[in-house]
Amino acid sequence: MNEMVRDLAAPEVDSPQLESPKVASLELAGPEVTPAPTLPRYTPLAQALHWVTALLAFAILPIAWVMQAMSRGPQREALVTIHRSLGVTILALIAIRMLWRAGHPAPAASGRHGVFLRVAAEAGHWLLYAIFIVMPVSGYILSAAGGHTVPFFGLVDLPALPDNRALSEAARFVHNTTSWAVYALVATHIGAAAWHVAVFRDGTLERMLPAQDAAGH
Repeated sequence: MNEMVRDLAAPEVDSPQLESPKVASLELAGPEVTPAPTLPRYTPLAQALHWVTALLAFAILPIAWVMQAMSRGPQREALVTIHRSLGVTILALIAIRMLWRAGHPAPAASGRHGVFLRVAAEAGHWLLYAIFIVMPVSGYILSAAGGHTVPFFGLVDLPALPDNRALSEAARFVHNTTSWAVYALVATHIGAAAWHVAVFRDGTLERMLPAQDAAGH
């Protein structure tokens, strides 16, 4: 009887509890990784102007190649009109972009790169602006100084300049020579963007893309 009383009076001892799988999995997961900060983006208008300019540039270059290979005739003249009109449009877009950028500076770039790369990127952007001004202006002069009006998509005619063959030929030389700079700068710009995406992975390209929500919209 005394043994039974001792057994009943003895304190209860909790059985060892196994750690829940949930807790164990949290401990094994380690500390949470903080995502890299998102770089500030260009304004929506700057983004739109950039991509429309790029689209027109990719359209105008092959048109130039095709029309140079064609013999004179109505079809070639139609392509020449489209080529000139796209050039005037690009010139207007570049002017708007430069005016907009004067009041809306480019957002801060990634701080991971040295001074040389930052200066090279800035110089490349301004060279692209310059080249897309020189090309349309020289193209207009080579036609207008030859005594021809420059039709804009058949809607209006840009006026001819006083007939000056020397000026027209000088503009032709500038236009044809500068075209090689266009190819080089555009290729460099695309290559640099691809390098930022594939190698640096620093979010540089995303600065020129619309922001997306968590669902990717």
